[in-house]
Amino acid sequence: MRARLLATYLSLLTLALLGLDVPLAVTLVARDAQSMFIDRAADTARFASLAEPALRTGRVEALAAELRSYDAMFGIAVAVIARDGHLAIASRPGLDLANPAVSPLVQAALSGRRAGIAAVPWPWGDDPLVVAEPVSANGDVTGAVLTISPRGSLSAAAWRQWAILAAATAVVLLAALASAQPLVNWVTRPVRDLDDGARALAAGRFGDQITRVTGPPELRSLVASFNVMSERVATLVERQRSFASYASHQLRAPLATLRLRADNLVPSDVEDHRLLVEEIDRLARLCDALLAYARAEATAASVEDVDAACMADVRVAAWGPVADRAGIRLTRSGRSPAMVRVAVRALDQALDALLSNVVHFAGPGEVRVTVDRPGPGWVDIDVIDAGPGLPAEGLARAAEPFWRGPDADEIDGSGLGVTIATALVRASGGRLDLMPARPHGLHARIRLPSTGDDA
Repeated sequence: MRARLLATYLSLLTLALLGLDVPLAVTLVARDAQSMFIDRAADTARFASLAEPALRTGRVEALAAELRSYDAMFGIAVAVIARDGHLAIASRPGLDLANPAVSPLVQAALSGRRAGIAAVPWPWGDDPLVVAEPVSANGDVTGAVLTISPRGSLSAAAWRQWAILAAATAVVLLAALASAQPLVNWVTRPVRDLDDGARALAAGRFGDQITRVTGPPELRSLVASFNVMSERVATLVERQRSFASYASHQLRAPLATLRLRADNLVPSDVEDHRLLVEEIDRLARLCDALLAYARAEATAASVEDVDAACMADVRVAAWGPVADRAGIRLTRSGRSPAMVRVAVRALDQALDALLSNVVHFAGPGEVRVTVDRPGPGWVDIDVIDAGPGLPAEGLARAAEPFWRGPDADEIDGSGLGVTIATALVRASGGRLDLMPARPHGLHARIRLPSTGDDA
């Protein structure tokens, strides 16, 4: 944003300066050319007044001497042309009256018209400044006088003025660039602070406030509104976490007491006693799941580097006996090591949640846990079973809190396993996807950012 603002500011300033400099440069050249033309026109008119009696009487020696003296002093060639078009007097030998820059002006002067510059003489041109004046007597044109002035001094003056103008423009642009940096910083600093604040919110640091309030009033107002929003979000999230943690924690004590008293009873009906104990255990597991979910949303503030391959090996070994009792054979394959950056205790808990679902819902068969690198910067941990899988609606809703499949009513669980795993993976900057396996089953994929240490 800073670069775009700076580029826009300097571009607009450059266009504004060019809009002023170009007409001014043209005006300066035209002014100098007009001034030079007026001087030459006056000299040419004077020579024309002197040429009339010289052409009429044939006494041209005095005029020729004056023309040579003028040429020697100013470097300007002067020619007197007779009525029939031949050269009568010249201040220097070798004047070419057939030159395309001279001939039309001679013809115009012999026709009785004054002739001079027709357009702005640009400094890079080399055509001389030619001024033609008719010589007349009693209304009849008897000849013409030409002055041919080199434009070296005019071009040099134009280049000098343009150089001064360009230098002044460069100084203005440099001054604008020097003043633009603080201006752009002043304008964009609140935006950068807002970006930092938004990143802090995304990382779970809800208490971070933007304390530096500078910049335009509109952005300062936006920063103040952001701080209010951040504070309210922090309050609401903290209340939510506190409530879930407090409620779950407080429920555990009476449940434990209830379980203890149920065990101490001498039940008259053993089956009712067993159902009561199972219901108490289910409520205890639900409280544990609520606690885990509340803590999962708060793990993004701290991260650690973990070998995903080693962690997969550990969790597969830990769940192996449980899987064996359920008729499931857990296998592990893929690359090793595979370093990933995750929130603290996130990967093992996410794998536990997925493997727990496998044990409860997949049924007998093989479950593959693989670790691989799909591309630069990422590591995939896949848990693939050959069970009944989930329909499309179930795949879309599996991460919703407390959602359970239509066939899971008779199986213990809280409906928070995939929800907790998804929250943990997202807190680590990754994603958890549920897909159908081929030919049947469920394919859960955890994709986490790689540290690159194992490349």
